Amino acid sequence: MNARNFRNPDRMAYTRRKFMGGIPGNKIVKFTMGNTGKKFPMRVELINLEHGQIRNNSLESARIAANRQLELELGTELYAMKVIPFPHIVLREHKRVNVAQADRFQEGMKRPYGKPTGTAARVKRGEPLIVIEVEQEGVAVAKEALKRAMDKFPVPSRIFVSENKE
Repeated sequence: MNARNFRNPDRMAYTRRKFMGGIPGNKIVKFTMGNTGKKFPMRVELINLEHGQIRNNSLESARIAANRQLELELGTELYAMKVIPFPHIVLREHKRVNVAQADRFQEGMKRPYGKPTGTAARVKRGEPLIVIEVEQEGVAVAKEALKRAMDKFPVPSRIFVSENKE
């Protein structure tokens, strides 16, 4: 199935992993990157604009794209990045047989349930997707990194820059 089939959360959340088997593992390797021990004065956030689901493939590719840009431009000591959503929702797919005379041995789509094929994170409008904390000089680099990450997400989003209050 295509990724667009899982973009809208039209079904009930399917998260009870202890009753399931065969769930693919999480593709997101790390959720926090950079220098997480240091406090930075500026905060650059990628804010979600629509309710939807983001598959863990796109979360991981956005993380890689943003982190690579930040490491090349700033180095690992001058930023802290965090991916906020966690993919709890288990996605299922009912496989179809696409060969000649498949109607003889396939029951069809009557009450299809499907097997677990991946995971996704449900995000609400206004939630941050990725947060980057940098020095004042690194704000332009962080915005460019989030623009690259924004292209990987199925939901529209916007970049906000603010002073870090923490």
